[in-house]
Amino acid sequence: MKWKVVFFRGQNIDHAAQVEFTSRFGEVTFAHPLGEPEPVPGFPQLKPVDRKIYEKHYGFRTGGTWHTDVTAAVNPPAASILRAVNVPSVGGDTQWTNLVAAYEGLSAPLRALADTLKAEHRFNGGGYQPQNSKFAERIAVNPLASIHPVVRVHPEIGERALFVNPGFTSRIVDVSPNESKLLLELFFKQITKPAYTTRFRWNNGDIAFWDNRATAHLAPQDLDHVDVDRLLYRTTITGDVPVGVDGSRSEVLHGEVFTAEVPSVFKQAEAQDAVPVS
Repeated sequence: MKWKVVFFRGQNIDHAAQVEFTSRFGEVTFAHPLGEPEPVPGFPQLKPVDRKIYEKHYGFRTGGTWHTDVTAAVNPPAASILRAVNVPSVGGDTQWTNLVAAYEGLSAPLRALADTLKAEHRFNGGGYQPQNSKFAERIAVNPLASIHPVVRVHPEIGERALFVNPGFTSRIVDVSPNESKLLLELFFKQITKPAYTTRFRWNNGDIAFWDNRATAHLAPQDLDHVDVDRLLYRTTITGDVPVGVDGSRSEVLHGEVFTAEVPSVFKQAEAQDAVPVS
């Protein structure tokens, strides 16, 4: 909570050890609310970070943008743990930004304004992925969307964080579309200022562990030029419902809470597949 993200070099642990390590800090969630096109056998908590999977199933490779994990859910993960299995010798770095520092870097009048605002978060809220695609079809299966405070009060240490991100935040509510666009541009520029960021050079076996309530991160932007197919595995810890400066809690627009449970839409699909067809 002090540093927002910490790094462990050369751990070289396996799938089971990553899940067990994650469980020491809270309930380990299901891999992802959208499910996984290629789940890890025996480890429903693990999300593979592998661009080849996206290209195979969705027809494009994820380039990534700044985001906080799964803020489309009403209870985004409290923390995330990412383990490198196969990373390039040059390139493929990940960056993180400190959303508390970004909030504190705003002028007092802008902090006061941000304290009063709420924003909608949904999958592909920033419109960075194709709208008419297999990925969009997958989102439609479990279309999570929530309204979060623009300024989130940390549940354990009380710090205020500028809780918006380009990957998921689609609009500021209760303002005009033009005002929403301008406010988000301002906030996005604020959270991505280099002064608030750190950059990590991965080696195989390294682990990054970050407070998802107070950070956003950026996937590598140079993967078209690296020398290996990059593979990492992510686990996340069940989070609480964000609370704003005025004490109001986030609201669900679509979907359900994100926990260790398999989303009900996938349970229903599995049940239907199991019914014999006459």
